[in-house]
Amino acid sequence: MGPDPVTIPAVLARAVAEFPDREALVDGPLRWTFAKLSAQVQRCAGALAASGVRPGDRVAVWAPNGHRFVVSVLGALGVGAVVVPVNTRYRGNEAAWILARSGTTVLLVHNGFLGNDYLAMLAATGEQLPALTEVVALDGTGPLPWERFLERGDGVASDEVVARAGAVAAEDPSDMFFTSGTTGRPKGVVTGHGQNLRVYRSWIDGVGLRPADRYLLVNPMFHTFGYKAGMLACLLQGATMITQPVFDVPETIRLIARERVTVLPGPPTLYAAILDHPDRSGADLGTLRLAVTGAAVVPVALVQRMQAELFPQVAIGYGLTESCGTVTITRPEADPETIAHTVGRPIDGVEVIIAGPDGAALAAGESGEVLVRGYNVMRGYFDDPVATAEAIDGGGFLHTGDVGMFDEAGNLRITDRIKDMFVVGGFNVYPAEVEQAIVRNPNVSEAAVVGVPDARLGEVGRAYVIPRPGATVTEDEVIGACRESLANFKVPRSVRVVEELPRNATGKVLKYLLRQGNAPAQP
Repeated sequence: MGPDPVTIPAVLARAVAEFPDREALVDGPLRWTFAKLSAQVQRCAGALAASGVRPGDRVAVWAPNGHRFVVSVLGALGVGAVVVPVNTRYRGNEAAWILARSGTTVLLVHNGFLGNDYLAMLAATGEQLPALTEVVALDGTGPLPWERFLERGDGVASDEVVARAGAVAAEDPSDMFFTSGTTGRPKGVVTGHGQNLRVYRSWIDGVGLRPADRYLLVNPMFHTFGYKAGMLACLLQGATMITQPVFDVPETIRLIARERVTVLPGPPTLYAAILDHPDRSGADLGTLRLAVTGAAVVPVALVQRMQAELFPQVAIGYGLTESCGTVTITRPEADPETIAHTVGRPIDGVEVIIAGPDGAALAAGESGEVLVRGYNVMRGYFDDPVATAEAIDGGGFLHTGDVGMFDEAGNLRITDRIKDMFVVGGFNVYPAEVEQAIVRNPNVSEAAVVGVPDARLGEVGRAYVIPRPGATVTEDEVIGACRESLANFKVPRSVRVVEELPRNATGKVLKYLLRQGNAPAQP
């Protein structure tokens, strides 16, 4: 066996060479071996080449988990393009910002997913997208249907497609995931082929993913967890991807039993829903071996129940989009207390320190900001050197904005967050973006949004709203306006109309008091 591949196209080529007839992907009735997957990817790569896509061009994929998502992404990477995944829950204005900011040239979109007319949403924004030259309808309902698009690839010589894939280098950018910051406007996080492969080789070693595993991809692949710890990890290890476009508990239980699933990553809420569903009692879920979770605090009781009733092994990880999605991982053999209260140890070759106010590293047991340095740190925010310099200091440390500490065993514990971001069912929500949507209402003077505990989703948004003088604002009005412009997981679940917000001496809103419910209500 030769050296490890350093690009994602080379990983796929090695998988085909080593196990061409192994099942690579299951999507409903569709079953593809690695050889079949590779052939479809080559068709897509040829079609993109025929469409004029050049190395470094951005290709956006706005679609749910499924074979077309996988083929679109791998095809784009095979011609040296940079993949820009778009959240399927986004509204037109959210997607338009990403397409415009990234300079996307080709958009592959599942236009009818969950009844959403994404193209109509985009058109309604009036956003100018001068770089966008091609829109491909993965579901076949747009001006350029998927099958007709793929036919373009049939006219491109296979040698040319292979040569394009072979020209991709380890240092080339591979993806641009957009993540919001304190401004509320998403920023494009650029990472490369080689660094992502190195990160997920370490992730595989940490969690114990095996070549024969059957991996249920419920986590959306437009997110780093589903894409990198899912699709990319499966390609690296030769595991079988079983895709599910929407989490539906009865369907998930049916897939586990029918497909003999062994690995099921997801947020803690996913496991609680499966454990408590009546369909579980009549299903054979005995093949389940490994759960990998994160993104929220995991109760000890839930870990114990997962291990007793579903999974012999449970691992938890911590990461950011800016760290290729992974910083630390617990070992599957860790005890329930360690899994519930820590996020494990740094992956091999990655340095994590807890920094005090002066930037100096603190000792175990002391709390400070979590800083990360190593090969997993992003190249930077796309076309935004100022924001990049704010995130990565002169010493190469990524400032995560999270507060944590190391225990005596070297496990990292996240204790708080400097940023106001909160997590709804595994998805990050940045209050500034929601607040901007709320204050577009002419009756609203000011808004502050915080995350509050929720039994099902871990956290949900709560908005505190100050009306303008003489105006009135209702909860239904605020929530309804947010639903029109924001993805559902960002929409506040409750609204408190108040006369004022708690502030410090400089006028900054004290959101920790709002999280505690300490705000005077309007009479």
